[in-house]
Amino acid sequence: MKKTGVVLIITGIIMVGWFGWQYWSGMQSVERIDDNVVKASENEDHKETLSVGTEPDNIERTGNSGELVNTDYDDGKDIAKLIIPEIDLAFDVFWGTGDEALAKGVGMYDSKWTAPPDQGRHTVLSGHRDSVFRPVGDLEDGDALYVNYNGVDYEYQINKTWITDANDRSVIVGKDEPTLTLSTCYPFHFVGSAPDRYIVEAELVKKGDLLNLD
Repeated sequence: MKKTGVVLIITGIIMVGWFGWQYWSGMQSVERIDDNVVKASENEDHKETLSVGTEPDNIERTGNSGELVNTDYDDGKDIAKLIIPEIDLAFDVFWGTGDEALAKGVGMYDSKWTAPPDQGRHTVLSGHRDSVFRPVGDLEDGDALYVNYNGVDYEYQINKTWITDANDRSVIVGKDEPTLTLSTCYPFHFVGSAPDRYIVEAELVKKGDLLNLD
């Protein structure tokens, strides 16, 4: 009995240490942002821009015949930044959604259905629910999301949030319109392997020099 108790204690310490390290590692890529991260001119005309239900005139697609352009990044490479003014946070975004990328923070899906923002298709970002993406549950329809990629700022407006099964294959799919999707495990406080996914979907409304970034 004593040996069993010791084993359980050691196992508990190892698990706490592992999750603690995972949380610390992921949060190194998250930073607080100031209220002025969005340029003043963008704040002033934000509502007017979002009221237009058509694709912005300055959105250009790349690739021939609607085909996605191959993107050659090493897994885990820091390639972009996600900025969410509503929760005052900015996240470094890493290429891929394997263990290496997600251990660092937010990962950008690399698949035949998804692409970076400059290709005007479906960009999907994923992060752990118990670290970087826990605040995602506080977002609401109409909130703004920004992605800075290759020196260009992309502004999206959230139009839908929902919970789905972890095996749902209808989330990471090809889209003809520029779309940003955030995905994380759910419930947020679930112990163990969470059975569901929390999804945030947003439409692109503007791109350009929109943010005050260092």
